[in-house]
Formats: sequence, C-alpha cells, structure tokens
Amino acid sequence: MANPASYRPKTGEIPTNPGVYRFRDPHGRVIYVGKAKSLRSRLNSYFANPAGLLPKTYAMVHAASSVEWTVVGSELESLQLEYTWIKEFKPRFNVVFRDDKTYPYLAVTMGEKYPRVQVMRGDKRKGTRYFGPYTAGAIRETMDTLLRVFPVRSCSAGVFKRAEASGRPCLLGYIDKCSAPCVGRISPDDHRALADDFCAFMGGEAKRFINKLEKQMADAVAKLDYEHAARLRDDIAALRKVFERNAVVLSEDTDADVFALHEDELEAAVQVFHVRGGRIRGQRGWVVEKVEDFTTPDLVEHLLQQVYGEDGETHGRLPREVLVPVAPSNAEDVATWLGGIRGAKVDIRVPQRGDKAALMSTVRENAEHALKLHKTRRAGDITVRSQALQELQEALDLPVPLLRIECFDVSHVQGTNVVASMVVVEDGLPKKSDYRKFSITGPAASDDTAAMHDVLTRRFRHYLQDKSAQVDESLLAGDGKDLVAGDAVLDTTTPAPKAKFAYPPNLVVVDGGQPQVNAAARALADLGIDDVYVVGLAKRLEEVWLPDSDFPVILPRTSQGLYLLQRIRDEAHRFAITFHRQKRGKAMTVSALDAVPGLGTSKRKALLAHFGSVKGVKAATVEELSEAKGIGPALAGAIVNHFTAEAVSVPAINMATGEIIET
Repeated sequence: MANPASYRPKTGEIPTNPGVYRFRDPHGRVIYVGKAKSLRSRLNSYFANPAGLLPKTYAMVHAASSVEWTVVGSELESLQLEYTWIKEFKPRFNVVFRDDKTYPYLAVTMGEKYPRVQVMRGDKRKGTRYFGPYTAGAIRETMDTLLRVFPVRSCSAGVFKRAEASGRPCLLGYIDKCSAPCVGRISPDDHRALADDFCAFMGGEAKRFINKLEKQMADAVAKLDYEHAARLRDDIAALRKVFERNAVVLSEDTDADVFALHEDELEAAVQVFHVRGGRIRGQRGWVVEKVEDFTTPDLVEHLLQQVYGEDGETHGRLPREVLVPVAPSNAEDVATWLGGIRGAKVDIRVPQRGDKAALMSTVRENAEHALKLHKTRRAGDITVRSQALQELQEALDLPVPLLRIECFDVSHVQGTNVVASMVVVEDGLPKKSDYRKFSITGPAASDDTAAMHDVLTRRFRHYLQDKSAQVDESLLAGDGKDLVAGDAVLDTTTPAPKAKFAYPPNLVVVDGGQPQVNAAARALADLGIDDVYVVGLAKRLEEVWLPDSDFPVILPRTSQGLYLLQRIRDEAHRFAITFHRQKRGKAMTVSALDAVPGLGTSKRKALLAHFGSVKGVKAATVEELSEAKGIGPALAGAIVNHFTAEAVSVPAINMATGEIIET
C-alpha cells in the first residue's frame, strides 16, 4: 500500500476554485471521483491526518498513488462533471446505490414497427417506455388484464415471424388478447395507436378511458346491443381493477417520487415510492456502503444524481416533484440539473406535515426494515468471504491481500474447438463484466499446457499494452494537476477509451496441476511480470500447486479458502464449457455456400432468401444469381464455377453398396 505522503501535492499548487478531483492507483485506474467547492481545503483533508479517516477512506488514500483535479466554473458544472466521470470510470471507492433486488418493469417497445408489451428487467433500452417497477406477481396480472382492453402484441419476434409466415395468429390472437398484426387484422398505424392508448392508461389517464367506455356502453344499451354492452362492461371492470389496485395516498394531480433513508455508521438503505396520479405505482430500494464521512444531505445528493442520471436522462420518468427527507447539498444546483434532464421545472421538497409527511414516514419504515434485512443476509456472507481470502493468503504465504483473483480454464473435445475462459473475483465476489473468452488455434491447441501458456501470454500482453498506453496518455496530458474544464472536458458524447486489461490480479488460478501451473508461470516470466502470483487447483484430490514445487499445498477440507478456490474454478469451467458448446455448435452448422470464395454471411443470407435453398442456388445460372441482392456478375460467375468444379471432382456414390457410380 502506498504512503499518502509520497504523492501529496503541495498546498500552494492546489487551487481554491470549485472543481472535481480523481484518485488513481499505481496502474492508472481511477478509484475515486469527488467534487468540492474549494479543491484546496477538500484535498488537504485527505492528507492532513490519514489515520483519522474512516476505514474505507483510509484504504482509498493508501491504495492510490496519485491525485489530479479539474477546475470548473461553478458548482453546477462540478456536479455534471462528477456524474460524467463516475459513469465513465465506475470508481471502486465511490458511493454506489445498488438495487436490493431486480425489479420488473412493464415495457412497451415503441421503437419497433409493431410495438410489443412485455415484462423487462435489467438495463433500459432506447425507444422503449417503462412503467413501474412492480412486484413480479402484480405486473403479470396487470399485463394480462390490460391486454383484454388494449390487445397490443406481446409475443416474441420468433413467434411473430412464424405466425406471419403461416398466416395464422397465435393463441392470444384467437382469444382476443392480441389484435394480430402478424396476419394483417390491424394496420401498423392502428396498432401503434393502440399501444399509445396502453401507455396513456399506464401513464395516469385511466379515468379518460373508463369514461369513454362507459359512454360506449350506454350507447350500446340504447341500441339494444346487449352483447356488445356486456363486453364493454367487462372491459370497464378490468380497467377499474387495475386502476383501483393501488390506494390513493395523495391528491389525484400529484406526481412525485418519495425518498426516505435509514442509515448507520457504515451503510444506508434507501426506499422510494413512485406516486403517479396520487397513487403508488411502484417501489424501489437501494443499499449503499459509506465510503466517506458523508452527511445525510451528501447522501441525498448522490442518490438523486445516480438515480435520475441513469433513469431520467434517457427515459423521461422524472416527476414534477421529488420529496426527500432532508434537502440535498447544493439543492438549487441539483434542482437545476434535474430540470435540464426532465425538460421542465423539478421541485425538491422536504415535507413537514400533512399527507406527504405521513407517506414519507411509511417509506422510512420500509427503509429501516430493508437495512435490517440486508444486514441479516450479508453478515454471514461478509464474514465468510473475509475469512476465505485471509485463509488463502496465509496458506499460500502471499505478502499482498487478494483483492482481485483471476481463474483460467481450457475446454475442448479431443483437441477440437479449443477455447479458454477467464473469470474474475474482486473482494470475494464475481465481477462478470471482466470475464473474457479466448479461442485457441494453431500449435497452442496441441495440448493443455501449450493452451494455458498461450492464454496467459495473450491476457498479460494486453495488460502491458494497456498499461503502456495509459502512461503515454498521461505524458501527453502533462502532470494533469491544474486543468481547466472546457468543452472538451465536459463533452460526454466522446468518453475516453477504457483499457480492458489494465488492472492486474493479485493471484492467478489455473484449472490443473503442476504442468498447467508451470506453463502459466513461464508465460508471466517470459513477459517480465513478477508481481502476480500463480497457483493451480487439481481436480483429483483438490490439491493446490505452486510453480516449481514438488509437493502440493493441502488445504483442510473445511477450509473457506478451499471453498473459494473451488467456486472460482467451477465458475471458470462453466464459462469455458458454455463458450465451447457455442463454438462447437457453429462448427457443426456448415453450409455448402461457406466454401465459396468472396461470399460473406450477408450475401449467403441474400442468396438463400432469394432462391429458398442451397439446391436452388446450385441450379441457378449467372444471370439468375445476379438478380439476388448484393450479387454482381463476377461473384455470380465464381459461384457457378465453384459448384461446377465441385460436381466434377466429387463422384457419385451408390449409398446401398458404397460403390462409385461411373459417369
């Protein structure tokens, strides 16, 4: 760990202007981003008395090896730049509000020709409108009920194409829960209007649709069309069921997000109720580990910055009013920033009395229960992970803590389709964004040790290249200490390229025994890397092998360190097997068109779409082939020549006797 005094800037060098600062580790990776009204006083607080810092802040300043800053013109600019850099670099020590569960949303893909209603989780997509979040049971019931009144397409692309090709709709089309645009029962414009009505209802315009249906039902009764009136009656009941599912908590013209938090010295839990039209439409929760000595206003500011920076920026789900337990730091600047995202004014308020204060109290109770549940679930996990990492470090006699572990595995079937996997564990937890897959060809695919040497060489060659590129970039940029933020710095449309392999592991684990370990160690030695440790885990007796060692390290069967190694090894094996099966499946799907020189994937698809089969392509003339999309006369001639030569060179065989048929 670095001594903060070794990179502490001189007090006179640090400006007193507002700005944003970045701490970097010895590998050039940004590990923390912060903002300050006065850069000098803020940065000096890190170095004046490091021993008095919070544990995680203490770890951060000792993990860093340099600090740089950017001067900006105002606190609003510092807020924008801080968010941009946190989003770009994802610093390890920054406060990150993570969902305590994955919430489902009701999504309408308005970007498609025929919009689709579906339940979605995970990352949001452009051109899609989201409603919620909801609980899993409620969202399915809501979707099923609304499709009765708004029969928007809800099938997958594959089901839609099959119905379109066969001319018959799926089951939902027969039971009137889909308007069946796949078979032309409704035009694209009418189907889009239906999807717009669905979104309008979910957006809070329920009463308009209910009143409209009530008028239609009255007209049907007046015309003695009782069957149609009964249908409309059932539709009205379905809409009211969805509309009345959520109790009215505020006045009907209220659109607000109500945040509350409950915290202790180390962690904080946040809950939010999404109120639309006076009714609770959804709920979300986050749990965050405190990195710095943040006050509650600081936490609220970072919460709004992250929640609406991700969600509101692209999906426009920001309400007119945001209710918080305490006003955030720089409340005016935060409100201005949120207003720019929403495109209209956003009020940030702290309710003091009345219905909004009562609802805030309910949200706070949810946050309190969420933090208790989180601590109950995580207490065992944190203890076990810490114990496993410590046991492993002591058993292997390593001088550094195992903050990052990478495990490699090779997979193949009798030497064919050889692949390898790299999985990453940080602080005892898998980091799937850093997983990597390798295809192995040539002499390296001859045996497992050669393959392991090749994979380690490629992985750490990339590391050295990225590290060198970062050094060159820092030299071109100067010392990077007193920068002025202009258009180039604040331009978020062209983020700096990220180094994929610039962060090395403390420990490399290979799946195998002494030969694989020695091959991995030899690969690192050939590249001149001597600060990364290598071990191997043999499957037969779960022995841990070290390079150039005649005897393995035997960990107790009940050792948490051994369990950790086994989990990492099994994850690497699973990841490699999955990739191997994908590659093997592609290799087994071979077309006669693959061997035609100059014929790529898109042109092969165009030929098959035009002629219907490979047989049709073989029987076509040059002129007929030229009619296909993207096929010119020269390529058409090459295709004809290829299949002509193939027919001459490959004799016909009698499949019953195995004899070659003379021609």
